[in-house]
Amino acid sequence: MQRDSRLSGADAEQLARDYLHQQGLTFVAKNFRTSRGEIDLIMRDNAALVFVEVRFRHSSYFGSAEESITQQKCQRLTAAALAYMQSQKLTNKVGARFDAVAISPASRQSEAGYQVNWIKNILQ
Repeated sequence: MQRDSRLSGADAEQLARDYLHQQGLTFVAKNFRTSRGEIDLIMRDNAALVFVEVRFRHSSYFGSAEESITQQKCQRLTAAALAYMQSQKLTNKVGARFDAVAISPASRQSEAGYQVNWIKNILQ
């Protein structure tokens, strides 16, 4: 994908989804919303459900995409994942993991596109 300062949140989520698919994960759902929080992507990695937080930054001026994953965000992600598992009657039936995909512009101006950093098990 070419570098574009107008990359939207939906574009970043699609980029993350495509990247995870290339890594062998299977898409389950996106943008699951509840009053407790939101899950950007839900993927399957073998038998485990993977709840994915996608973070995108146009620049690192205010910090990296990775640095924007706060404890409060993790708490909302956990609550939303529990709501999803309850709504799908999956509680105590399937393992779950919480990952993040951080997307930022390529590190050198000569590089086109974006860097994708997949961080597994962000709640450990």
